[in-house]
Amino acid sequence: MKNVLQQLIAKNKEEEMAYSASRLAEQNHPKTSNDRRNFLKRTALGGMALSSFVAYSFEDTISETTSRVNRSSSPSELKITDMRYALTNVMGGTAIIRIDTNQGIYGLGEVRDAADVRYALFLKSRILGQNPCNVEKIFKTIKQFGGPARQAGGVCAVEMALWDICGKAYNVPAWQLLGGRYRDKVRLYADTPEASSPEEQQRLINFRVQDQGYTWLKMDVSIGELKGIPGTIVNGKIWEDANGNLSQWGDMQNSMSYANTAHPFTQIQITEKGLEHLQQVVENVRNMVGYEIPISTDHYGHFDLNNGIRLAKALDKYRLAWFEDMVPWQHTTQWRTITEAIETPTTTGEDIHYLENFKPLIHNRSVDIVHPDLASSGGLLETKRIADYAEEFGIAMAMHQAGTPVSFMANVHCAAASQNFLALEHHSVDLPWWENLVKTVGGFKMIDKGFATVPLTAPGLGIELNEEVVKKHLHPSDKSFFKSTDEWNKLRSHDRTYS
Repeated sequence: MKNVLQQLIAKNKEEEMAYSASRLAEQNHPKTSNDRRNFLKRTALGGMALSSFVAYSFEDTISETTSRVNRSSSPSELKITDMRYALTNVMGGTAIIRIDTNQGIYGLGEVRDAADVRYALFLKSRILGQNPCNVEKIFKTIKQFGGPARQAGGVCAVEMALWDICGKAYNVPAWQLLGGRYRDKVRLYADTPEASSPEEQQRLINFRVQDQGYTWLKMDVSIGELKGIPGTIVNGKIWEDANGNLSQWGDMQNSMSYANTAHPFTQIQITEKGLEHLQQVVENVRNMVGYEIPISTDHYGHFDLNNGIRLAKALDKYRLAWFEDMVPWQHTTQWRTITEAIETPTTTGEDIHYLENFKPLIHNRSVDIVHPDLASSGGLLETKRIADYAEEFGIAMAMHQAGTPVSFMANVHCAAASQNFLALEHHSVDLPWWENLVKTVGGFKMIDKGFATVPLTAPGLGIELNEEVVKKHLHPSDKSFFKSTDEWNKLRSHDRTYS
């Protein structure tokens, strides 16, 4: 026993010295945040190594050693103490939330692009005092307050922040908490907006492919391209806005506007002349890009599935990566009709909340690819479950993302942990300050030649806010920066959904 103990002591001493050196290096690193530095100090061993207990019995040695561990920052004793926010200028007003704890560790989350931050603040009174590491338990409590699209933004923001805290508390990356990783880098697809001319489109593409190194692109094939071209649209005039554009995004200021009508009910049709023009738009882009790079398509305009099928068949020959959101996601039977009628893969999902609402699409094989937005689909764990469920049916997963680096990195961890993952959207390629909103823990490069780096050791989401940069890019409507939100502290109702 004594020889075994001495071997254990020698081995432990080596491991302890290496571990202490790594923690000290992280603690002294200039990029380590103050919260993380305080956490490292509080969670250090009591200072007594196994090597000092040579004369002890094996049992006494283990007992004495464990009794000297500093347990003041034990994850089991973490409590949520606050939630605050900063409204960035990304996507016209995207809120980053911060959930604080009683041990100085905080987590970052994000309310989906341009959604109301009150979706998250409403949940504050329901999570105060809870242990943030009970992520699934808290999610199941608050998920009832999330709905389709941006209505789930608050629930997902909280879920992201909880995984960030949990990873920091246990000193592991978020992907490790999801079961491990399948890859060390995550392929991105760069969103490429419509351009005013072929020359401008070429510039945008060259910047993405040649300068930035992206290997997957997405473009809009919108009936907006047909503006001012007579004989290309039937029944289009009534849908035009004041600028003569065919409105697709609705009118928040006028609930009676025709612009709020869903795809199947507009009776807009594309003529053969219109189809020929849209074919030319896609052919021009395909000729600029070539066939080595996948091109996905989106944002066609609001018309019914018959015109969707006609457009898709006209574009099948260009071997596009997918047609996205041709009809609303709720119409699973229509989606199956489209999928069976065309050759190009189909996808939807950015506005679907939670696994149960993805199941009909997956069960019926209504689409070829599911396309969740993690900031709507339920956060990291729920999106991982969506991926796993789709995988069982032979369906791949791409990921929609149009927010700040906070939701971006949450997506990266989930993508790394999902085997059937294809590509993750990056919607802010043209914002030069976007990456600078955060600092990566350990200094890894967040995006490198069209791929996102999976943090192999950085805990949680692997990022901290670059506060000075965030302050420069707050939304004009709300320049406050993580101000007090005490007015949201009090719980005023009993939320249980059963008696």
